[in-house]
Amino acid sequence: MSSLNIQNSRPETSWVQIVKQYNHPNPVTSWVQLSTNLLIYSLAWVLMYFSLSISNWITLGLALPAAGMLVRLFIIYHDLGHGSFFRSRKLSNWMGIFIGILTFTPYYSWSNNHYIHHETVGNLDKRGIGDVWTMTVNEYKASSVWQKIVYRVYRNPVTLFGIGPLYVFLIGNRFTKKHMDSKGRLGVYITNAGLLLFAVLMSLLIGVKAFILIQFPIIYISGILGFWLFYVQHQFNPTHWARGDAWNYKKVALEGSSYYKLPRILQYFTGNIGFHHIHHLSPLIPNYKLAKCHRENPLFSGIKPLKFGAGFRTISFRLWNETSQEMISFRKLRFV
Repeated sequence: MSSLNIQNSRPETSWVQIVKQYNHPNPVTSWVQLSTNLLIYSLAWVLMYFSLSISNWITLGLALPAAGMLVRLFIIYHDLGHGSFFRSRKLSNWMGIFIGILTFTPYYSWSNNHYIHHETVGNLDKRGIGDVWTMTVNEYKASSVWQKIVYRVYRNPVTLFGIGPLYVFLIGNRFTKKHMDSKGRLGVYITNAGLLLFAVLMSLLIGVKAFILIQFPIIYISGILGFWLFYVQHQFNPTHWARGDAWNYKKVALEGSSYYKLPRILQYFTGNIGFHHIHHLSPLIPNYKLAKCHRENPLFSGIKPLKFGAGFRTISFRLWNETSQEMISFRKLRFV
């Protein structure tokens, strides 16, 4: 679960020296960001509770900023896994476990899968862990009818962004997997125990119905937002995928990871993760330094941003065409 060692990825000296300047967390900034985030999230939770006596629609409306703050907490959780938020690994792990309970996500297993994602992203020969299932055109054409149906159902937006978040955060994360080590399995048990304790205490305090009316929309909306961010970070055009020795760390980071340019308020809620090209170039950079790194260095001036509105057009992308080196829709498949 350790952070990706960019020094062992055949890096170019120039960009390594650039990212080294930002590879260290600022303890004061980290603590302020974390405490402020927890405070605002808690306040939103309390406001949602009091709004129940006025209107459920108001409660649902308040779930939007609450979910935004939970997404921001998840970005901090994500940084903790990389070791980029605190210098202390022990502190990072304990805080990661705590936020993992708030986000319904076991810390050790998720961080391990995400580490694999960083090592294999954009590599057509190493797909399957920590990524969005993506077939090539040739793989899809060679699949059986049943495999094609399963893939089409998986890639449908209703499945990816409607059913997927509910399944992963409420069901999938509650169980251990065969590939997990002892720490990963223990993390699942700890997260489940923490969630159960939280649910029981809050239900006793405010009632089961109130707890569900508050927590369910928060986790569902934040889950949808999280799934969308993860999807759009690598499913866009022009992007970059490669096989074998053609896979290049820097190229995949700068061309295969999006610079998703969001409105300022959404950039805040998403913890600057739209600067995903910077994050993949160096996962040791804390979220609050990503924009600064991009802004201060000419190396990134040529990176074409994926604008907020244009991001929604990526929903139609389904397959990777190795011939034309682009993501295509099922509709375009007939012309390939």
